Amino acid sequence: MLVEKLVNAFGVSGYEKEVRNVIKEEVKAYADEITVDALGNLIVFKGGIGENKKKIMASAHMDEIGFQVIKIDDKGFITARALGGIPVAGTNMGRVKFRNGVVGLVSSTIAAKDLTTDTKKLFIDIGAKDKEEAEQYVRIGDVAAYVGDYAELKGNNITGKGLDDRIGCYILIEALKKIDKPYNDLYFVFSTQEEVGLRGATVAANRINPDLGIALDVTIASDYPNSGEGSNKVGAGTAIKISDGSVICNEYLVDEMIACAKENEIKYQLDVIDGGGTDAGAINRSNYGVRATGISVATRYVHGPNALISMDDTNASIDLLAKYVDREFDFDKE
Repeated sequence: MLVEKLVNAFGVSGYEKEVRNVIKEEVKAYADEITVDALGNLIVFKGGIGENKKKIMASAHMDEIGFQVIKIDDKGFITARALGGIPVAGTNMGRVKFRNGVVGLVSSTIAAKDLTTDTKKLFIDIGAKDKEEAEQYVRIGDVAAYVGDYAELKGNNITGKGLDDRIGCYILIEALKKIDKPYNDLYFVFSTQEEVGLRGATVAANRINPDLGIALDVTIASDYPNSGEGSNKVGAGTAIKISDGSVICNEYLVDEMIACAKENEIKYQLDVIDGGGTDAGAINRSNYGVRATGISVATRYVHGPNALISMDDTNASIDLLAKYVDREFDFDKE
């Protein structure tokens, strides 16, 4: 199953080669042209046939949060820096895996109740007896990701590590398969290094110079105990982004997306989160400014080793993206 393959692939920020190869193999039969740029972004182009076609960039990031070794002490314990937003308390007592397959247990240098957001208060234990043995398996600069294999849950929900944003990649791939001769010129971008500053999408957007951009990503669900304020719910439909910490979406594009969902009887909810960010923020501020919006999937336990999403919401997102990018857009109606 493609979702499982994407979730289980390795792809910490800046080290996305393995997951990119999975995606490239999956999309090559559906693309007019495929490009991999200097930052490792995978750009899939499909030409449009519309008389008033626009250039659309739809972006989902391939990278997942992770850890990078900065020190190995005399006893063989490893200190790592965060690549992306690591939830320190939720990581303590979990497991990580390095690219070479070495597994480590994560513990803390201080009492668990005193943990802050400082990843360097954690250490990774690979079972080595000392520094010399540890260095046979891990070196400075090596990267690790969570251990959190794909699994199916009740209610057509799934769990696994890296659903942020492998589920967005899945949506892009499956929407591409539904599109034969699009109205608009489509650039489906599988971006790199989103978790460390929207870097891949920034470069891709400057390269493509789109007329409008769409980010495919997760968003924070607020439907479980101690989840904080917000209205997003797992199972309530695809989430049409209004705003987050990186972007205030273009009103015309949002209205068009709502209309598209209604016309095609696609279940949807409206997405506003107080913080966070997606590739929409990078696209929005590229070049001289680009109209941007987003399609998201409500997710429980975002950035944890095991997030939770609904495949019903995911399928609704695929349908919405495939229909939306095939619309004729008239910016004079803004």
